[in-house]
Amino acid sequence: MIEHKVRVHRSEEDLARTEQLAWRLAELAATAPAVDEDVAEMVVNRLIDNTGVATASLEREPVRSARAQARRHRSPSPSGRAGATVVGLPRPERVSPEWAAWANGVAVRELDYHDTFLAADYSHPGDNIPPLLAVAQHTGRDGAALTRAIAVAYEVQVALVTGICLHAHKIDHVAHLGPSVAAGLGALLDLPTEVTFQAIGQALHTTTATRQSRKGEISSWKAFAPAFAGKVAIEAVDRAMLGQGAPSPIYEGEDGLIAWLLDGPDAVYTVPLPERGEPARAILQTYTKEHSAEYQSQAVIDVARRLGPRIADAGGAASVRRIVLHTSHHTHHVIGSGSGDPQKYDPAASRETLDHSVPYIMAAALLDEGFHHERSYPPVRVLDDELVALWHAISTVEDPEWTRRYHSPDPAEKAFGGRVEVELTDGSTINDEIAVADAHPYGARPFARAQYVDKFRTLADGVLDGAEQDRFLDAALRLPGLSAGDLGGLTVTPDGGASLPDARGVF
Repeated sequence: MIEHKVRVHRSEEDLARTEQLAWRLAELAATAPAVDEDVAEMVVNRLIDNTGVATASLEREPVRSARAQARRHRSPSPSGRAGATVVGLPRPERVSPEWAAWANGVAVRELDYHDTFLAADYSHPGDNIPPLLAVAQHTGRDGAALTRAIAVAYEVQVALVTGICLHAHKIDHVAHLGPSVAAGLGALLDLPTEVTFQAIGQALHTTTATRQSRKGEISSWKAFAPAFAGKVAIEAVDRAMLGQGAPSPIYEGEDGLIAWLLDGPDAVYTVPLPERGEPARAILQTYTKEHSAEYQSQAVIDVARRLGPRIADAGGAASVRRIVLHTSHHTHHVIGSGSGDPQKYDPAASRETLDHSVPYIMAAALLDEGFHHERSYPPVRVLDDELVALWHAISTVEDPEWTRRYHSPDPAEKAFGGRVEVELTDGSTINDEIAVADAHPYGARPFARAQYVDKFRTLADGVLDGAEQDRFLDAALRLPGLSAGDLGGLTVTPDGGASLPDARGVF
């Protein structure tokens, strides 16, 4: 690995293009070799994971809306290319790839239930897969090309999230997704470094937005935001392939991202990148979710499953005076009481808000001794007096040691959990702590292929029949060796198809 230093350059400094971060990312896409076997195996796991969570969300309103929009942009296009599949629609029905990326991206993101990588910033690197798959289907790339492209996109995403914090300046994390999708598409299509460089610049420029989409009253845009980034990145690559350029230097320029939206003209960032020709392996640093909630609550749910029976034995929720979670800065300020968001304690809050409220998530997990993507949220989970009282008794505080571990470069020390102190009405306490979620690679029950397949089948149960589940899994498990014609099988369709809304928009 190399540590690429990124800083603002005045216009008269004339920073060489080959020294710009966007160029280095484009060069990575152009030179990354075929993926290692363990990386290819993880790519397959994440494809299965994405499709499972997309399947479970098919009848949710944001997903139905996005699917309807995509369906109004059907292929084949005038170019004669094949188009791309949309989860929930029949396999022969194809749409323009940017719209397939849009619909599938929303389906993958809606339940907040796929993979994550946390470092200087946040990310869901599985958001790269829908646009890459859509373009691969549309342009006739094979499974090996798609596998390599996904590995490259993950590499870029992890590098950016490791080196550059957007959250401190309230920039939404999808500003790292646009460039990673563009780089992955460059690898998929074997584009020259120059073309991918221009596409990365365009993608970053057009996907930089504020973080209000994940703050306060959180709406369905939380699911749409990464899908929008994927769609915009496809369009950026298309323009770059037609010879159109981007603002440059996009990161380092005097009026660029770092100078005005991030740490300012004196900032220096370090972005870790593979050496030229070094294989892309960063996907192995990322991790998926066992529970349908924001990643920093995953370990909290697992410790709550342990604490729930102990609280029940002590007299139940009525015996609890207060619960304090001692945790990292990020957890406290993003999904905890340190956010200052009253909505995180509001019984009328949206599902999107509740899956970013660790007090709510902990309360439900304590009472139910588990957490479920439907049964743990209203209206399925009734907000009774017991739940609301316990929820409002929970708060978070930042602990410097948990913050240090959150940012530790040592994977064995890195932690996303915290220490829970339960104070009972009789003055006694119950304490427990957890460093990482059970499903994390360093957790009590790390996810492997069997767990990804089980998660897919659990989420598909009642939505897809057994034959459709088997058909998809057979195709997904053979991804690295699939022919271009077989990539169309990497989708799922319920018997009778998924529904569409009655309303109509512009199209």
